[in-house]
Amino acid sequence: MNKQGIVEMVHNMLNGTKVQAEQVVDMVFDSIVNSLKKGEEASIAGIGIFSVKERAARQARNPRTGESISVPAMKVPKFRAAKALKDSVK
Repeated sequence: MNKQGIVEMVHNMLNGTKVQAEQVVDMVFDSIVNSLKKGEEASIAGIGIFSVKERAARQARNPRTGESISVPAMKVPKFRAAKALKDSVK
């Protein structure tokens, strides 16, 4: 399933226009992204928790040349699935 599939499902449930359904889906995704940008968690009951993890600076090796390069510290998104989601997939 991709974004268009989600938009189609929302469109069928709301009986509105596809543009309205896409705006709803975009609003949900944007609110998750905005909370992560602020460093906050976004928790969706039954699905999971989106959060931001700090990755420390480290030394890595270029596989082609074998040269050592430094990778700077950065923030990366993280997702922890809820127990309900894990159980439903089993």
